[in-house]
Order: sequence, then C-alpha cells, then structure tokens
Amino acid sequence: MQYRQLGRSGLRISAFTLGTMTFGGKGNFAKTGNTDLAGACRQIDLCIDAGINMFDTADIYSTGVSEEILGAALKGRSDDVMVTTKARFNMGPGANDAGLSRFHLVSACEASLKRLGRDHIDLYYLHEWDGQTPLDETLEALDTLTRAGKIRYAGVSNFSAWHIMKALGTAERNRLIAPVSQQIYYSLQGREAEYELLPVAVDQGIGVQVWSPLAGGLLSGKYRRGRPQPEGTRQIEKWGEPPVYDIEKLYDVVEVLVSIAESRNISAAQVALAWVAQRPAITSVVIGARTEAQLVDNLKAIDLSLTAEEISRLDDASAPPILYPFWHQASTASDRLSAADLLLLGPTLAKKNK
Repeated sequence: MQYRQLGRSGLRISAFTLGTMTFGGKGNFAKTGNTDLAGACRQIDLCIDAGINMFDTADIYSTGVSEEILGAALKGRSDDVMVTTKARFNMGPGANDAGLSRFHLVSACEASLKRLGRDHIDLYYLHEWDGQTPLDETLEALDTLTRAGKIRYAGVSNFSAWHIMKALGTAERNRLIAPVSQQIYYSLQGREAEYELLPVAVDQGIGVQVWSPLAGGLLSGKYRRGRPQPEGTRQIEKWGEPPVYDIEKLYDVVEVLVSIAESRNISAAQVALAWVAQRPAITSVVIGARTEAQLVDNLKAIDLSLTAEEISRLDDASAPPILYPFWHQASTASDRLSAADLLLLGPTLAKKNK
C-alpha cells in the first residue's frame, strides 16, 4: 500500500479508503447496499490486511446506521486506523437539523462521536456547501471542535473552487482551522474536476479523496454498447448521480477499459480505479462494495500500475472539452502557465506542439 501526504497537513493516509455508504441499508440508502455488522467486520479485515488505514462514512448514510456499524466494527482495533465522517444534510425534523451553522455542526459532531463510539474524528468533512451560513461561523465551529479535541483535521466535500478559496481566505484572515482536504466526484466518466477543483488542490496544497471512482458502477464493464443492461439495474438515461450527458462517449470509455482489462486478464473496475489513483493531485480513492467479492476485486487495483500507453488511451477517450476561459489561456498564455494550469491544459498543449 502506498501512503500519501494529505495536502499540506502532516497526515499520511492510504491511497485507497474504504467507503461505508453500503453499511446499514436504511431508507434511500438501501439501494446502495445493506451490509450488516458481520459483513462490515469482514470488509474491514480485508482492507486492513491490504494496508488501508482510512475509513469513510457520513451521518446521513442510513441516517446514522452506517456510523454505528463502522464504530462497532472498528472497536478494539489499532489506533492507527482512522475515520472520516461528514455533516451538512438533514438529520431530523427541526429547523436547525441541517446546514453548516455552529448549532448544527457542533451537535452533529457530538452525535457522530456517540454513534461511532470514538472520542475524536480524524477528518471531519463539511458534506456540502451552505450558502446561507457565514463561512466564519462554520469555520469557528470547526475551530472550536478542534480545540476541544473532537476533530483533528477538517475538509470540504462537493464545494466549488471559489467556495474552497473563500474558505481558505476566511480561515487565514480569522486565524481559524482551514480545510486540508476535499472529497469530490472524479472518474473516467466525469472529469469536470479537472477544470478547477484539481488545479486548486495543486495550487493550494489541498488533499483529494475521490468518491464514486467507478461512477456508481457505470465503469465496472457491465454496461456495454449494444448489450442488454444487467437485470435490476437503473437505466443509464435515468442515472442521476452521476449524471450521464453523453452515453456514446461513456460507451467509448468502457470499450477502452474492457480492452485494457482483457489484455491483462483483470476486471475493468480495477483499470478504472488504477487510472484515478494515478492521476495528479489525488491522495486517496474511496472504494465501496455491495459484496465481499466486489471488494476483493477492487482491492487488487492497489497494486495495478497502468502503462503510459494505457493511460493515454483512457485519457483520449474520456477527455473533457476545453471550456472558456481555458481554451483562450491555452492559445494566448501558454508561455506562463503554472503546474496547476497544466493539469488541465498540459495534454492539449502537448498535442498542439507535436
């Protein structure tokens, strides 16, 4: 297992993280999986044996049941095993049972600690942007929780780049805890993060954990052009999260994935996971599975190193369009671009200069 520095913090986490959205299977989360305590213990054993030291959950997953199962499964294990959880979404009927207010964050953190059976959270994420709560209030709440020893690091999830910069600026101005990591959606199916989220990570030293690297299963190799979809699965046109804007392009990407996987006698899922893990700025890839067999297969991607030729094929098939102002920068500012700029524009400029 490779351990990577989480942004500018001193924390080192495994290149793969176990996501526990499947734990519990309550309410709307039943469609993601229904792993019970025994299954969770088995998954955690497999992950620890593989070298994973970070486990991800959220208070909203099965309305707290995921946290309860994860906490019970981790009880008595090494202190080196770390937990991330998140807060922001609605956890009750009250007017203050959601959002990033001091009221909600402090109470949400204390409730998560109780469910997890732990005295601290290693990495506490703001699960989503709250445009109606002042950022200084949110960051002051995180600062209070840090000073009380209830959280050790803070991060943001599903923020835009300007949200992140505003958070960093507010933290610096008021000398408050600043986010050290962001948790984002990023995969061969959706590379929008390359426009600004990954560049801001490079420029500002923000760690990156990737959720849904298999695009909710779209990149597993089960969904192929001209073939019937697996029985009981959602229609691609109605996928929702992540949305599919170009089905034909998705199929093109899957064909390359399958081709590479067949040449190596491995699964398409392993190839897709390895591609994300090898991308610039990525700290850790969050994997999850409905079954033990899926998890075992995903864990094999830890040791998979794609060749430059394989990466190039996948990049070409999945490349996002260069939007404004980036195409203008590529044509007029290529002499003075930073490493953060080149994360998106580097491949375009390389082809232009051939």
